[in-house]
Order: sequence, then structure tokens, then C-alpha cells
Amino acid sequence: MLSADMKRRAFLKFLATGACALLPSVWTRSIVTWSQTQPENLDTLLEPIRSSSGIPALAGAFVQGKDLIGLGAVGTRKLGGTERVQPNDRFHLGSDTKSMTATLLGMLVEQGKLTWETTIVEIFPDLKDKIRPEFHKLTPIHLLSHRAGIPGQATPGPYGRLHDQLWNLRGPLPEQRRAVIELVLSQPPVSEPGSMYNYSNHGFIIAGAWAEQLTGKPWEELMQQMLFKSLDMKIVGFGAPGTPGTVDQPWGHLNCVPVAPDSRNPPSDNPPVLGPAGTVHSAMSDWASYASLHLLGAQGQPGLLLKPETFQQLHKDWYQQGYALGWIVIERSWAGGRALTHAGSNTYWYANIWIAPQRNAAFLAATNVANCPAQDSGFRATDAVIGALIRKYL
Repeated sequence: MLSADMKRRAFLKFLATGACALLPSVWTRSIVTWSQTQPENLDTLLEPIRSSSGIPALAGAFVQGKDLIGLGAVGTRKLGGTERVQPNDRFHLGSDTKSMTATLLGMLVEQGKLTWETTIVEIFPDLKDKIRPEFHKLTPIHLLSHRAGIPGQATPGPYGRLHDQLWNLRGPLPEQRRAVIELVLSQPPVSEPGSMYNYSNHGFIIAGAWAEQLTGKPWEELMQQMLFKSLDMKIVGFGAPGTPGTVDQPWGHLNCVPVAPDSRNPPSDNPPVLGPAGTVHSAMSDWASYASLHLLGAQGQPGLLLKPETFQQLHKDWYQQGYALGWIVIERSWAGGRALTHAGSNTYWYANIWIAPQRNAAFLAATNVANCPAQDSGFRATDAVIGALIRKYL
């Protein structure tokens, strides 16, 4: 199983010390259009960090406004292999998926399918008797800000065992996510919803189930149609990237052992039901397009995929806890004030994103390890890339 312990430790360290039916046609507008200028090759910046870290692959990107200014990828697709990573290779984003799920919910709010105050029993009235009364007033804001009273899978007791149960769910993914609602919300809350921060993948699974219930479509299809297609993100998908039997994409690593994309023991990723909390993979250039969307949205620019007021809701620190809706919110002097950031890891990969609206800049880094060759190597390497990009471009 993929442990949550390391993810929580890395998340807290990252927060404290890091660098720093048919869908309406309106959703095909947006967008972030890249400059025709070829981005600067960042390989010479990345390679010293990769080689000194002892990790197989490392990628980075820098965005300024609508422009992809710098892009690079160095190293090999797996330890012991000879296949070199390429600029369009895909990296697993882990919990950096969370803000994407929140963005999807923002689109549905703009469609009028729900509001930020809609409760779970309004969306799932047939589950009212299967959900504990304490959860009846859960809203999207509770779920997306980790204030739902639902703990993470590392918590002892029934919630901890739930993560293991996710592997045993069967049937279409929307049915599995609906089952998660019953499994999770039939347990007593660890705190009154809205009263306490508890970082939880389960809450984001439930948020994804809301989107599925409202649209009749799987979360994966909604992400492709409403978000990725709108941003012209074509080198993107779910789960471990790559074709079974080949090394056509980077492989994740369990400690220092390469894990094939079709591996079952150990599994190459978390169970697919967990998708809304953390299974997206992407080429760096496509992820940069998403970063640009939120960079411009945080600046209040009009004409984007979402209205300025919706971006304000997504980026708002609702509970003054340093966490908005899928984003960490933090002050950094190099950012000129407020920054948006997040880290993601399924314990085989590590991804790191920072957005500095006041500096019109976004920084991204990813690697295909988390704890190889040492504990937190993925965090340390990607954090070093972010720092190097800040020094280079700001």
C-alpha cells in the first residue's frame, strides 16, 4: 500500500520551509495561448541538481503570464536504464491534482449546478439516512479546504482501514466514489465539520463524486472535457504514465526500485477511485498551461476559463489556516507577498508548484522519485529547482 505518513510529513515541511449530457460550449473558451517563441532550455540548470541528488529524472518549467519561458527535463526514465527523459515526458502530479478538482467544482458553480454552500444531502438525498447527521451540512468548501471532519488515511481506526478498502471496491468509478461517501460518512467525524483542519484525500474523492452526481459523467471524463481540453492540455492522463512492457515514459520508484506502469505488486499508483485527490499525470508544458490559468486568475484578469470572482473563491483562505481550495496560501518575500503552492506525491514521484501573482510568475518541478536515494529526495530536488528558477528569473 502507498503510505500517507511521508506525504503528510513532506506536506508540512513544504508548507513551513519550501522555496520558498453535453457540456456547454462556454467551456471551450479560455485560454492560455503560448508565445511562439521557443522556451529557453533549462537542462543546464536542472542537471547539476539531478546529479548531486542522485535521482533518475528531473524536470522544470517557468511561466510568465501567458508565456512558457523556460522548460527542461534531464536524466533517465528509470534508475539503471538508458532511456533519456524528453521534454514532453509525463510526470505524476499526485496531490497537485487537488486544485484541479476544485477548479472543476468552480466550473459547475458557474454553470449553476451547485453553489459553494450546497450541502451533501441536497446532492445525494437518497444517502441522507446512510450519512451521519453531523455530516448533513457538508459543503464543497468544507471538502476542498480539508475542513470536513474527515481525517487522512494514516489515522488509526476505521478511517485508516478505509484506505485499504479502496482497493477492494469494484464497478464503474462513479459507483466506487459513491461507495466512498457511505464508507467515510457513516463513521463519526474526528471534528465538527468546519471546525478543524484535517488533510484528507477522502474529502476530495467525495468532491469528485459530487461532480459525477451533478453531471452524470465520470470525474476523469469531466476533467478531460471541461478542463484539459479547454486549456489545450493534450499530454495528460491519469495514473502511472507509460505503455506496459515499454519504457516510453518515466517510471516511478518505490524507494530506489523502478515500478512499471502496469505493476500490481507493488501497485504503480493509488487506486483509481482516489483520482480527484491525486492521480493526474502531465507533460510539464501542459501543467504549465494550468499554472498560467491560475496565475492570471489570481491577478483578476478577465476572459479566462473562470470568472475573476470564482478564482477569488478558489484562492481564498476561508479559515485563515494557510490552505484555500486545493492550494496552500503562504507569504513569501521573493513573491512580493502572497503565493499559491502545493506539493504532490504518491510516494513514487514528487511534484512541486509555486505561483507568485505579484511577480507574474509560476514555477514547476517534478521528479520520478520521492525517497530515493534518501528520505525526502524528491522534495529536496524539486525544492532546489524552484529556488534555482526564482534566482534565475526574478
